[in-house]
Amino acid sequence: MPDDASAPIEQARAQRRHQAAITEAAALRRARAERASRDVAMPRCLEQTA
Repeated sequence: MPDDASAPIEQARAQRRHQAAITEAAALRRARAERASRDVAMPRCLEQTA
């Protein structure tokens, strides 16, 4: 197989890795936002009794 034939495969892999990184970053942002909203909704003193 010539070297140019593997170039599209490598490009596709790089795109998938990039998309996975974007998806992971978005999931982390959502999780942090959820955690932050829970911390605001439930004061610390109630957390210990819950």
